Amino acid sequence: MEFGLQFFPDVSPQQKSGAQYFNEALHLVSLCDELGYTHVRIVEHYFHRYGGYSPNPIVFLTAASQRTQKARLITGAVLPVFNNPLKLAGEIGMLDAISNGRLEVGFARAFLPHEFARFRINLNESRARFEEGMEQVRRLLEEENVTMEGQFHRFESVTSLPRPTQTPRPPFWVAALATPESFVAAGQKGYGVMAIPLAGGKMAELIKLYRDAWKSAGHPGQGRVMLAFHMFCAPTAEEAIAIARQPLNDYLESLVEAASDWVMNTSSADYPGYDKIVAGLQQETFESQVEKGAAWIGTPDQLRQTIVRYYEQVGGFEIASIQVNFNTISLENAAASIRLFAREVMPHFTSWKTAVTAGG
Repeated sequence: MEFGLQFFPDVSPQQKSGAQYFNEALHLVSLCDELGYTHVRIVEHYFHRYGGYSPNPIVFLTAASQRTQKARLITGAVLPVFNNPLKLAGEIGMLDAISNGRLEVGFARAFLPHEFARFRINLNESRARFEEGMEQVRRLLEEENVTMEGQFHRFESVTSLPRPTQTPRPPFWVAALATPESFVAAGQKGYGVMAIPLAGGKMAELIKLYRDAWKSAGHPGQGRVMLAFHMFCAPTAEEAIAIARQPLNDYLESLVEAASDWVMNTSSADYPGYDKIVAGLQQETFESQVEKGAAWIGTPDQLRQTIVRYYEQVGGFEIASIQVNFNTISLENAAASIRLFAREVMPHFTSWKTAVTAGG
């Protein structure tokens, strides 16, 4: 199993300025090579304390590429619905070059109604825009002189520059929350899947759907599954709880607030059941997240046990993408946590052998 650092800014300007947040995040990135974290990942969101400090993950990952020489750089994820594929393909090629071929590109549909409303894009176009945009970016990266007549974007005889450093392109990932079709589609196309076990429950079933679709499509191995977890490791359970409990509860509160339109006055055929998902998230707490293994909070020994239980519960996964400075956790505490985790937890898992072949 591999472990990497995920950054999900979840603060308001009153809590931390953008400058402070990113200076702290980049300091943590600078520890990756020393401590053995294998990737750096960041989201794309807008306008709200829930993720809004990161409207362009490629900007942060470009800076991160200069703080680590080994870690992969993963968009987690870019949103085709809010981006022109011509611009996005060029930015991907640029970062792949700057990082000497360390980029991996995660794509997502977006799921916050307030973002769609402010961009004046219909929620019911979400899936179509995602599928078209991702395919257009793929072709622009893999081919030259590309012509495409899409529903939303059209272009003729375009060669995107710079060409990708990796051939035929950086590996692709699909971010999926709870829609089975998303897991199946990722497996069919041979892409990795990145998921968030916040709501628990059906993750084992969804991962199995992905693996079965991967195998049925004839791809070698079993694909790649990346799951995101909040993590705080401390010498004592009391210290871990005292530091991480309120920031995690505040994070959950901001998520529900950002997605509140789903339980207020929004529905879409492209997002079946999202009202129930968000209503369920309203009931989540620090305690429930820790109990179900979606948050790794505690001593090294407790976290080793938690990871083993969750790994077995969902049938295995290849990569853990851990949020370490969520909400208002300080740089000092986050750095101490990832050092302790790297020293006393990661060695137990990085030697695990899996029969998984990396997908593209």
